[in-house]
This record gives sequence, structure tokens and C-alpha cells, in this order.
Amino acid sequence: MKVIFLKDVKGKGKKGDIKNVADGYAHNYLLKNNLAKEADQAAISQLAGQKKKEEKETAQELAEAQKLKEELESLTIELQTKAGEGGRLFGSITTKQIAKELEKTHGIKIDKRKMELDDAIRALGYTNVPVKLHQDVTATLKVHVTEEA
Repeated sequence: MKVIFLKDVKGKGKKGDIKNVADGYAHNYLLKNNLAKEADQAAISQLAGQKKKEEKETAQELAEAQKLKEELESLTIELQTKAGEGGRLFGSITTKQIAKELEKTHGIKIDKRKMELDDAIRALGYTNVPVKLHQDVTATLKVHVTEEA
């Protein structure tokens, strides 16, 4: 029996797959537990329409991420903090502080977890912070840390 998987089933198929399975397995397990539905012509065309819609949404997300990347790369975030001798900071600048300042000054809200800063900023000066906006798009945000007067 041909079925379209509605959810991932370990060892059998992923969501959206059309596969041939045993009749008993399909009736007694997959259909009963809403893990799959029978693959008739209407269901197959509905699946095709759904895939087209998802591709369109994915392309739109990618375009928005590209636009945001250009905007972020033209910005420089200015942060002021206390520093000691030799430009060493008292404490450090974290991604949370960078995200907060970005939202406050430029109105762009980005989750701090998308900023891929290996270690917190502990010195004065410019630092490039990679920001993962999409699985294919990574922007570089410039952060300038200056000493508080």
C-alpha cells in the first residue's frame, strides 16, 4: 500500500515521503496513529502544493536574511565600559549586551544566541562578531568598545 508520511517514522520514512509499505502495517499502525495517510491522487497533489509553498517561504526567508546582512554589515555598535591599564576591561562584553545595544540604537532585534562569539570581548577596540542569520547567511557585525569617561 502506498502511503504519504505525515511525521518521521524511524526506519521507514521522513515527513512528506511517499513509500510502499505492507497493508497490515499501514492500516494497523501508520493510519491508526496518524503517522501517514493513504497516497491517492488528491493527497499527492496536495503534497506537491505544500512543497511548492515551503520552497517559496524558504526563498523569502533567504532574501530577508540577505537584506538584513547588508544592513548589519554597514553598522558599528558602540559600547562604553570601564577599563584598566593596557586596554583590559573590568569584566567583559557579552553577546547579550551587544544584542541589547543593537536593538536600542538601531531597532534591530537579533537573538544573542545567533551571535557566534567564541569568547566574551575583554579588550578595548574593534571586534568583528559573526551573526548567523540563516543556515546559508552569516553577517559580520562590527563592535567598537571604548573606555568610559
